[in-house]
Amino acid sequence: MWGIIPAAGIGSRIQPLAFSKELLPVGGRLDGRTERPRAVSEYLVDRMVLAGARKLCFVISPGKSDIIEYYKGRVGPAQVCYAVQEEPLGLCDSIFRALPFIPPDEEIVVGLPDTVWFPEDGLVRLPGGGLSFLLFPVVTPELFDAVVTDGDGEVLSVREIQVKQQGAASHWVWGAFKLSGAVLRELHALWLTREPRDPYLGTLVNAWMERGGHATAVRAGEAYMDVGTLHGYREAVRRLGISEPVSTRTGNTLADAHGDFPLEAQEPV
Repeated sequence: MWGIIPAAGIGSRIQPLAFSKELLPVGGRLDGRTERPRAVSEYLVDRMVLAGARKLCFVISPGKSDIIEYYKGRVGPAQVCYAVQEEPLGLCDSIFRALPFIPPDEEIVVGLPDTVWFPEDGLVRLPGGGLSFLLFPVVTPELFDAVVTDGDGEVLSVREIQVKQQGAASHWVWGAFKLSGAVLRELHALWLTREPRDPYLGTLVNAWMERGGHATAVRAGEAYMDVGTLHGYREAVRRLGISEPVSTRTGNTLADAHGDFPLEAQEPV
């Protein structure tokens, strides 16, 4: 199984930082007997490895060599490679940068590296062999990709993805997903025919489903925090039961140093 980690974004909502937003310290980890800061992207990496991913592809912008320095070529049992997105052309373009590495018969998990979510085994609960979304309940679905579903049971059929739509018909949003290499190729082939090309995954998946594709969803998510916003960062710190790191330059917390950001974190309903 592959894990694709789109990490090419500039992180404008939480800048200025002296490093890539995916390396923002949130909590700690043990390195032998030494406790070290834990980068926010490690939460996603750990969840991918738990789901069975043994090959990870970070998609980075040309200026994010610090991610390469941090993860190098291996994370636990998983090997790591890197692809480059030269320009910020959206999530779809970023994900498709990993396509040359992945054969059609392998499974793929995809998540956003500036998020922290629970349960940790959420990706494990997604079925394989197609396209399936891990859903989380939020109070502001209009800020994200709300997923409208049909049916009962654990695995639901996706009817529509409403991308940042006011008055969204669902308060369940996708936070990660699983698909086969074959479906990734289908999505890429469709994306190449569309002008303008979709920056958002949701609009592309809608078009794919209109042409006969079938996507499923599992409402297994419990909490989802977008650490790319300051409110989301504070919520992650609170939920993980840790203290905000203190700036050695100012003596203030990270939140104090940046002031107030818009309320954009996903709070569970």
